Amino acid sequence: MKKIAIINQRYGLEVNGGSEYYTRQIAERLSKYYQVDVITSKAKDYKTWRNFYRNEIDIINGVTVRRFDVKKERGFTFRIIDHIIRSFKFHPIWIEKKWVEEQGPYCPDAIKYLSDHVEEYKAIIFVTYLYYPTAMGLPKFSEKAIFVPTAHDEPFIYYSIYNEAFQKPKAIIYLTDEEKNFVNGLFRNECITDCVMGAGVELPSTVNEKGFREKYKIDGQYVIYVGRVDAAKGCDHMIHYFKQFIQKNSFDLKLVIIGQRMMEIEPDPNIICLGFVDEQDKFDGIKGANALLLPSEYESLSIAVLEALALGRPVIVNGKCEVLKGHCEKSQAGIAYVDYEGFCSALTTVLCESAYYEQMSYNAKKYIEENYCWRNIEEKYCELIEMVADGSGKE
Repeated sequence: MKKIAIINQRYGLEVNGGSEYYTRQIAERLSKYYQVDVITSKAKDYKTWRNFYRNEIDIINGVTVRRFDVKKERGFTFRIIDHIIRSFKFHPIWIEKKWVEEQGPYCPDAIKYLSDHVEEYKAIIFVTYLYYPTAMGLPKFSEKAIFVPTAHDEPFIYYSIYNEAFQKPKAIIYLTDEEKNFVNGLFRNECITDCVMGAGVELPSTVNEKGFREKYKIDGQYVIYVGRVDAAKGCDHMIHYFKQFIQKNSFDLKLVIIGQRMMEIEPDPNIICLGFVDEQDKFDGIKGANALLLPSEYESLSIAVLEALALGRPVIVNGKCEVLKGHCEKSQAGIAYVDYEGFCSALTTVLCESAYYEQMSYNAKKYIEENYCWRNIEEKYCELIEMVADGSGKE
């Protein structure tokens, strides 16, 4: 069977992250058509990049995962360089390169492996622009590169070290129209063959919200957050807003938080932190919620939002993120907020306006059925892979 490689900074059933989960979905889907090698680090924790996995080769759901040592953990040196680079508007390329190396995961052996085996692969798919494997790897293998940048408007994307990644691939896959428009406007790379396609949503055969409530002893109404529990994802202000809302209103409402915790959360009787749970529990939990909260300002798609919509659950999202706001506007199944008053209004709406809630639930399922079909996404991926292998594309 013909081979392709997929590059991501972390990979594993235990890994909790949007681009990482997307990578696993794509790898497993494409394994029906190609022999898939995932090239990744041995890290599980993105804050330190400490080597966690021992095996150099794993087989996960039929996909070959080739893991490489992280040569140095993220630590004090990165914090110093990050402070320097953020303090000046202009900085030389050498310090940006050093910043990428120290940010990690610094696994040069992964790049060397690709150099030694590049001829074996029809195409090399790089997922996420930010980290060392893509920033350093994609320019070296641009003739076979398909780029899934998962880009959004954040300070790092303006660093010149990333210009080559956005200018050199044979094809780019954008997850949303908003991402494509932003990247084209910033890098003027409309000449590169591209395609806008998100991720398909596949629900389990059964969803048991009652079982979820019994397992975790949750009574009454609740809203849910699913993802990395991190201030960088807006979780701090989500918790702050939620506490204020409960203090000022008479609703009996809980906030259930699912995901790897990267920040401290003070104990609160109205906040239930479950940590990392399996896929079935995740879907069961979303189904039982009144709504899914997504407070991040920086998202290029949000699989959690798509999964909630597929289950007929409205979403409440940060309106400062154009992608999330776009989901709400296009689906008519969510509410975007930009401040505390908007957050309160959105919660009140999903809790009190039953007719509007039922319409949003209907709209949510329809939006997913019409726009996020795996079969179409697989076909588009295969077309791009064959195009890259044939050396064709836009001139």
